[in-house]
Amino acid sequence: MNLGGWALRLVPVPVVLAVWEVWARGKEDVNYPPPSTIVSAMRELWLSGPASHLWLTDAALTDVPGSVLRLLTGWVVAGLIGISLGVALGRSAKAYAYVRPLVHFGYAIPPIMLLPFFIALFRGGTQMQLATIVFGIVWPILLNAIDGARAVDPLHLDTAAVFRLSRRQRLVRVLLPAASPKIFAGLRLSLSLALILMVISEMNGSTEGIGYELLDQQRNFNAPGVWGGIVLLGVLGLLLNALFSVAERRLLAWHRAATSGSGAGRIN
Repeated sequence: MNLGGWALRLVPVPVVLAVWEVWARGKEDVNYPPPSTIVSAMRELWLSGPASHLWLTDAALTDVPGSVLRLLTGWVVAGLIGISLGVALGRSAKAYAYVRPLVHFGYAIPPIMLLPFFIALFRGGTQMQLATIVFGIVWPILLNAIDGARAVDPLHLDTAAVFRLSRRQRLVRVLLPAASPKIFAGLRLSLSLALILMVISEMNGSTEGIGYELLDQQRNFNAPGVWGGIVLLGVLGLLLNALFSVAERRLLAWHRAATSGSGAGRIN
């Protein structure tokens, strides 16, 4: 996309901020501060440190990196579990028939409802947060991996058998590439869920992180600080989604080329 296209996409942002500023100043409600007040609170919370630390405060140096690390760790662990089990179950109709009720039962359980169980089991801390994230996001990855593995064209597997590819070669060269569009769809959905569960888990049984900071500002009746945390989470989610989109475009470039090539000869 050219520079003009990006500029057009950014036009609504200053418009919304200007309307919000005027509305909030006219309403004069402490619970709905104007954007200028929120930016000032964010600067005080995270960008008022010493110059030797690039003006980052202790909260910015500990809470934000710690939260991001827990989020990505839980996402990677859930991805490894979901993809591995999903591909295995997707290629075994009998095994999937046995575990399908359990999979859908686990998917239907709200992860938040298991927070007391995880807190009692791990007594809070990082393990509890990771368990909450992994349990909550593994299901969309697992189900998409199962669906992707089951949808592999049998002709591709027959071709691999003709060329006498080993089981590992069939997995790496045939199954995973063919199922990757579905798998990436599950990974994208789980990344957004991981951000939500990260915040919720840090609000319960934790003493650090963005979620804890958000709860602390709420307890102190600091509305601008609460809104500042919400804005920070929105920016973090936007950055993570943008990075994932870049990786997805590069890793699935062959899929888009094959799809566009297969449809090149169609008559509309």
